[in-house]
Amino acid sequence: MKDKQGQSPGARAFKRFIRNRSAMVGMGIALLSIVVAMLGYLITPDSTPFANEQILPINYKSPGFEIEMLKVRKNREVPSTGFLEQMVSGAPNAYTLVPLNSYRIEGDTLYAETFAGAADRSKPEKYHLANVAFAIDETNPGIYREGETIYYNDLDGNKQSIAANELLKQVEDNSFDAHTYYLGTDKYGRDILSQLMIGTRVSLMVGLMAMVISVILGVFLGALAGYFGGWLDDLIMYLVNVIWAVPTILLVFAIAIAFEDRGLWQVFFAIGVTMWVEVARIVRGQVISMREMQFVEAAKSLGFSEGRTIFKHILPNITGPIIVQAAANFATAILIEAGLSYLGLGAKTEVPTWGRMLSDNYGYIISGNNSFLALSPGLAIMFLVLAFNLLGNGLRDAFDVKTSLQSNR
Repeated sequence: MKDKQGQSPGARAFKRFIRNRSAMVGMGIALLSIVVAMLGYLITPDSTPFANEQILPINYKSPGFEIEMLKVRKNREVPSTGFLEQMVSGAPNAYTLVPLNSYRIEGDTLYAETFAGAADRSKPEKYHLANVAFAIDETNPGIYREGETIYYNDLDGNKQSIAANELLKQVEDNSFDAHTYYLGTDKYGRDILSQLMIGTRVSLMVGLMAMVISVILGVFLGALAGYFGGWLDDLIMYLVNVIWAVPTILLVFAIAIAFEDRGLWQVFFAIGVTMWVEVARIVRGQVISMREMQFVEAAKSLGFSEGRTIFKHILPNITGPIIVQAAANFATAILIEAGLSYLGLGAKTEVPTWGRMLSDNYGYIISGNNSFLALSPGLAIMFLVLAFNLLGNGLRDAFDVKTSLQSNR
């Protein structure tokens, strides 16, 4: 049904939603998080699997730390990865990164004064230029020089050669890289920004899947209870009241502990099956208010089945409250997953999660040293949960009938 301006209820709700500044801020943060999660390793400073490039000499560095790295080619075959595979899983680094204080090249040898932290300086390490640039057979490197040509054995034992001046240029152009750690490094020398960006995936995946599970269960059971009533309504509402009597976080803990092998799917399930009761309660109330309306009576008189009446005629008219509750469940699921990971009950996976990062480093907040290690994931959790709460509040106001009437005056 359209109003006097010819606008449908959905168009009016959308118009009110985009006028809500806080909801737009929440949507902006949510969309940014989704883009970061989708692009993944393509945009992280550390694109290795699980953002797990460990460089111990630069551990516990403050945000904004800059250093020059020497890239030494690993003496093993590094599998190539395609575009999609790299975006989803990352790509192993073909080079070993050596943090530098300074270096010099004399002849065919590179002398690297490596970074040992603070003002300490280690003894210079020596690298042959061929060892820096190429993967060489360690058992039989075969590196020697004849005139202006340098020879070496590759991983297959085949003898290769390169002009000395060309090798020098290749090392100077490709073997040094300036790294900036915008959020600092952790105790293993890993890039915190990359860990946070990959952790966004886990938070959004848990939020999405737990929300989908809770909405499917809640809508199905709530619609059955509201439409049929009677003993079925009593049974479903009894189940709702029993689950509601147990604190959500404790119920999630109990379900999570029941799984010996806790992967992401087990965490999705544990969170999703504890949040459907709110959806079921809302859907039940909405269906009860609609089942006596004329369009429902018309559907019954035309001989439509109960399933068609519920899912084709009633549910499409109550999507507003369902969407609002889904957004709230999304935010709640993110917070619960962070709590599970913080307590060591999250998914047993190498993928970095914000809750686990917070658990590993919360002690630094108390000590006052390296507090950024805990503040970074803590702020990430706070802003993402806040974003979806703002989004849910904006959707609630947009679909609210009283707001609609006030805006039309």
